Order: sequence, then structure tokens, then C-alpha cells
Amino acid sequence: MADPADIAQVRAFNRFYTRIIGLLDEGMHKTMHSLSEARVIYELSKDGVTTGAQIAATLGMDRGQLSRLMAKLVDQGLIANLPRSADGRSTPVGLTPEGRAVAARLNAMSDAAAAETLLDPLDPFERRDLVGSMRRITALLGEPEASTLVLRAPRIGEIGWLIHRQALLYHLEQGWNGEFETLITRIYSEYEAAPGTPAKQIWVAELEGEVAGSVFVLPATDGEEGTAQLRMLYVEPMFRGRGVGGRLVAEAVTFARISGYKRIMLWTQDCLVSARSIYQKAGFVLAKEERHQSFGADLNGQYWVLEL
Repeated sequence: MADPADIAQVRAFNRFYTRIIGLLDEGMHKTMHSLSEARVIYELSKDGVTTGAQIAATLGMDRGQLSRLMAKLVDQGLIANLPRSADGRSTPVGLTPEGRAVAARLNAMSDAAAAETLLDPLDPFERRDLVGSMRRITALLGEPEASTLVLRAPRIGEIGWLIHRQALLYHLEQGWNGEFETLITRIYSEYEAAPGTPAKQIWVAELEGEVAGSVFVLPATDGEEGTAQLRMLYVEPMFRGRGVGGRLVAEAVTFARISGYKRIMLWTQDCLVSARSIYQKAGFVLAKEERHQSFGADLNGQYWVLEL
């Protein structure tokens, strides 16, 4: 159940944001058009010819309300009903030349308002934080997009981000304490300090412009010669269930194989059920396990191995 303080914060943000972007103004950008009318005009400018039913579904608008609104826009000469399609079940609509001119003007005013109100007053770092936060809100609350998953090298500042996110997520999800943050800080330092031979590689998964997860491979310090170790697999909660973890592990295994390693191993905990499932699907086999107390919890550590 939602925390009352969180509910209050959401409502406070809604009030703040509707005021700062002018949703309570008499007309959109002080024009004669309401926000609802502007949204319909925008959808028509984006989709070209469409139907009232499709617009209502996209905007989540009541069909009766939309019908009245579109009749008003027809009277203003901004949209026109087009000849029916062959099946005759729906009437396509589109913008008139006057409607396209209004759409272009509203889009230009919206761009200017976003720049002047939200972006121009901020320095580049604040701007990046604001846009990144908006992406995260969209990813958390919106329907998953069929975006292309990109695996790339980390950018400046992202190693620290990966340490921060994993320490925070494992604390929230597993209750692990600061010992885990100290451990993973050392693990990432070991990766950076390791020589380039035998091969090592780190991957950051990116979806919708956001860091969606990461993993890395480096030579194992314990075990037989020719063994690689897969370390620090993680996936952001809002991107779970979209194949990110499986893709990262598959990339790591392929890299270890073509780099000449004989096997790849990893250490995990049996409470991390989703991660274990990914490893099993990739062909890893449980080699041994041992109970230990770490990170403020009683854990069962597991070693998994995949012969290459």
C-alpha cells in the first residue's frame, strides 16, 4: 500500500507541474485552443489521416467528448471528414491546410515554451538530470516501447552510477547493508586495475536513452587457468522482463568464448532467483554452494560454471 507521504509528494508534483507548464491557462499558449483541442490537432498532424476512434484510444478520451470537440474543429475549418473507407465502418479525418498551419504554430510554441520555461534556465548538468528524470517517469508509467537494446562501453561517470544503483537496489530489495557497497566498489576497482590481457570487457545496456543494466567479464583470480568470471550482472527494475539480463549474459559468454577462455564462472546468492534463472538458461551448471553471513544477512552463496 502506498505511503501517505509518497501520495502527498505525487499530488504536490502534479500541482507544481501543471502550473509551471501552463495547463491551467485559459488557452494552450494563450491561443483560442484548449489543451484537449491542441492534443487532437497534434495527433492528426503526427498520424496524418486517422479516425476518431483511434484518437480517442490514443488520448484515453471519452468518445462523446471527442466527438463534440472534433465537431467544433470541423466548424473552425481545421479538420475535415474524408471519404469513408471501403468497409464503411469508420470515417477517416485529417487536417485541412488551415489545420496544418495551426498545428505547426502550436508545435513551434510548445517547443519554445519547453525551452524557455524548463530548459534554458538550467545549466547543462541540471538539464541532463531533468530530461533523464522525465525519461525514467515515462519508462516507469508508460507502456513498454519496442526500443532497440544497445550494449556499449560505459561513459564517463557511469562506473560510479553502476556502483550507486546496485548498492541501492540490493539494499531496497534484499536488505543488504553497506558491506555490499564496499565490496562492489572494490570489484569495479579490480576490473579497472586488471591488465588488458587476458581479455576483459564491460557492457552497459541502454534502452530508451537510459542505463538499463550492466555486466562485466575478467579473468578469474581463483580457479583453473583459462577461466573467465562473469561479475555484477544487474538490470534496472523498470526494464526487467524485457530480456536485458539474458542479452547481457549471452554477450558475456560469447566474448569469453571468442577470447579463448576455457570456461566462465560466477558467484551469486540463491535468493537472487531471477538471476539464477538467466544463468541456467544460458547453460551454467551449479558447481558448489556454501552458507555465509555477509552484507548483514544469512546467505547461501553459489558458484556456477559454464564450460566453453
